[in-house]
Amino acid sequence: MTTKVRWGILSTAQIVQEELLPAFMDASNAEVVAIASSNNKVYDIASKFEIPTIYGTYEELLDDPSIDAVYIPLPNALHSHWVKKAAEKGKHVFCEKPAALTAREAEEMIEVCKKNGVMFMEAFMYQFHPQHKRVKEIIASGEIGQLKIMRVSLSFFLEDQAGNIRMNQKLGGGSLYDVGCYCIHSIRNILNAEPTRVFASTRNDSDNRVDMSVSGIMEFDNGVTALFDAAMDRTRTDYYEIIGTKGSIRVPRAFVPQMCNGEGHIVISGENGNYRVEHIYGHQYVLEVEYFSKCVLEGEAPESLMENTINNMNVIDACFESIGKETFITVTPLIQASKN
Repeated sequence: MTTKVRWGILSTAQIVQEELLPAFMDASNAEVVAIASSNNKVYDIASKFEIPTIYGTYEELLDDPSIDAVYIPLPNALHSHWVKKAAEKGKHVFCEKPAALTAREAEEMIEVCKKNGVMFMEAFMYQFHPQHKRVKEIIASGEIGQLKIMRVSLSFFLEDQAGNIRMNQKLGGGSLYDVGCYCIHSIRNILNAEPTRVFASTRNDSDNRVDMSVSGIMEFDNGVTALFDAAMDRTRTDYYEIIGTKGSIRVPRAFVPQMCNGEGHIVISGENGNYRVEHIYGHQYVLEVEYFSKCVLEGEAPESLMENTINNMNVIDACFESIGKETFITVTPLIQASKN
C-alpha cells in the first residue's frame, strides 16, 4: 500500500524554496520526486532538498508516470494553462492562490480536473493553522455574543519592484490578487457565509498600472459587515478581529505565524476590559501538504475545496467590478456551499 504521495514541482519560485519544499520534507505522507525549471539554480535546490529528478521543462515532468500530484506556484496568469495540462496528464493539482484571474477561469480549470478524475486544491495555507478552528469554536460558544464586524489587514513592503511579477498586470499582479485574496477568503471562512454586496477601492502604481493597495467592505445577510485592507507598499500587517455584542476576538498572527515558529495568538476580550490570550501552535504549510496528500491517498476530497475557489474568485470579480464602477456590487454565489 502506498503511504506517500509522489510530488512534482513546477518552477523554483521563492515560495517553493522558503516554505513548500521544507514542508514537503517534514510531511509524513508526501515526498518530492521531481522538480522542473529551465533556471540553473534548480540544481542547487534539488541537491539541498534531496530531489532525485530534474526536468528542464514542465511538459517533461507532467509526462513522468511516477508522479502522482504537482504543485504549481507559477505567476497567476499561467495557472489556468498548467492546471489544465497537469489534469490532462492525470496529475492531482495543488495550485498557488489565487488559482485563477476570474471565477469563470476557475470554473473551467476545475471542470477539466473533474473530467480527468483528479483532485484540485488552492493553496490558502493559513486555514490549516489550528488557531482558526479555535476561533470558530469561541464564536460558536456565544462568548462574544452576536457578531457585528470583522476586520482584516494583510500587507507588506515590496522591495525591488522592478521586474517583480507582482508588478506585472499581464501576469496577474497587484495587491488584490496577491494579498487581498487572503482577506476575502478569511472573512468567508471565519464567518462561514458568502457576502451579498461588496465595495472596493484601490491606489495604483502610475507606471505599472497595478493596484498597490486595496480596501473593501463586504456585507452579509445576517447583518455582519466585514472590512479589509491589503497592500504591497507599506509595513507588514497580519491580523483579523471579530467584534460581537459581548466581546471581541483578535488574531495578531493570522496569516504568517511561521515567522514566530508557528505560534498563533488568540486574544479574547470581554466587555469589562478583561482579556485572556490563548497560544496555539501549528506548522500550517506542513498541515496543508499533509491534508491534500491524505485526500490523494484516500482517493477522496471534500467538494468544498473546489467550491471555495470558485466562490472566492467570484467575490474578487465583484471587487474589481466595484473598483471600476466606484459603487457597491451585488454578489450571488456561483455555487451553493456543500455540507462537506
